[in-house]
Amino acid sequence: MRTVNIHEAKTHLSGLIEAAVRGESFIIAKAGKPLVKVVALDYSENRPASRLGFMAGQIKVPDDFDQMGASEINALFGEGV
Repeated sequence: MRTVNIHEAKTHLSGLIEAAVRGESFIIAKAGKPLVKVVALDYSENRPASRLGFMAGQIKVPDDFDQMGASEINALFGEGV
């Protein structure tokens, strides 16, 4: 695996990234000490999209959910005193 110093990584970042995408991971070092390993992500644009509403019908939200605990909240902030 290739090791490059920080200066070389900054200078040739685009090329190093292209190489990583092709599967050629590399290590970035500072003063000869390895700091990070750069590898391509395993990402596919063809993966199924996350489903919005996948819990539909499984959760019951009360009609007054936005007023739940209102009296306690008002008491904490001194309203209605």
